[in-house]
Amino acid sequence: MPYEKLDISTPKPVLSWANHALGEKETKMAANVASLPFVFKHVALMPDVHLGKGALVGSVIATKEAIIPAAVGVDIGCGMMAVKMPFTANKLEGKLKLIRLDIEAAIPVGFAENKEVEKTVTNWQGWREFKELHQGVQHQDNKALKQMGSLGGGNHFIEVCVDTENFVWLMLHSGSRGIGNLLAQHHIDTAKDLAKLAEISLADKDLAYFVAGTPEFAAYWHDLQWAQDYARFNRDVMMNRFKRIVEKHVAGGKSVKPLLEVNCHHNYAEKEVHFGEEVYVTRKGAVRADVEDYGIIPGSMGAKSFIVKGKGNAESYCSCSHGAGRLMSRNQAKNVFTLDDFVRQTEGVECRKDEQFLDEIPGAYKPIDLVMSQQSDLVEVVATLKQVVCVKG
Repeated sequence: MPYEKLDISTPKPVLSWANHALGEKETKMAANVASLPFVFKHVALMPDVHLGKGALVGSVIATKEAIIPAAVGVDIGCGMMAVKMPFTANKLEGKLKLIRLDIEAAIPVGFAENKEVEKTVTNWQGWREFKELHQGVQHQDNKALKQMGSLGGGNHFIEVCVDTENFVWLMLHSGSRGIGNLLAQHHIDTAKDLAKLAEISLADKDLAYFVAGTPEFAAYWHDLQWAQDYARFNRDVMMNRFKRIVEKHVAGGKSVKPLLEVNCHHNYAEKEVHFGEEVYVTRKGAVRADVEDYGIIPGSMGAKSFIVKGKGNAESYCSCSHGAGRLMSRNQAKNVFTLDDFVRQTEGVECRKDEQFLDEIPGAYKPIDLVMSQQSDLVEVVATLKQVVCVKG
């Protein structure tokens, strides 16, 4: 479905792929961003758009000579990774619970970290730059080392999936862990302090920004790129462990070559060229979907997920949604649903069935089929997946 231009009076228009009227709070948040003087051309909203901090989750913001750290968010580089395995679902029969238990034993979730640090992690070249990061994270070097290869909490997950052709996929969702969060918080605080010092009037204090050419911008951009690299490699480390677990159960421990690998961010910023000009593109809950770009759009833990290929839609800044998007806040979900609801909605999925995951119940998310129908001009579907094992953070 094509986009619609929101009926709001702002210096720059807001184009929305969400086929529904935004609520008052969402509209106000979109208008706040579109009124910033450095926003380029327009703001694009993806089909899964919902309230965020400063900017809507599911928004793509292109800027000239400035960047908003809170719009990128605190989980810098959060994203998805998926690999298509060269075998079919029959190889998993009778092994799903064992695979889940092995994943939970091998990959720390929530606030947990690795007790031992593997050689792959210590060899990551990013550690050479650690001393160049913000001084406020220098005491976190050991924690950052131990958290590399851990999942985190919230909506992060690890899944074994099966596609419509019966091929097995391994998929996970994670970001830059505690180190990315801490870096983001320090820079967000700096941006707010600068805005206050310069007496810059902002509709929302979380839209405080850095101007290109300043030391503060350079420091943030350096740390942002580092944290994005950390997040991507973190997913690589977990996927390697995950893959070895599945290989142990279905291939006698023999390493097999995946048929396809995808690793993409959906909370990040990069310098790109759009409409003939170089701009900073912030994707806050959105995936790059340029021509031939592969992306991952997950549903909830009881719904379908999609591997997609971008169509390079210029008006979306070559972007697509990063998931289904929440219908309810976490607290709302816990108040509305029961454990029986959770068990029913995750039927057929090997996962832990307890109340601590109620906020991640499928009913708390938008229907993924509806979200996909609203972005047929942004992506084509390469594979449709359904999870059979899910480990939540």
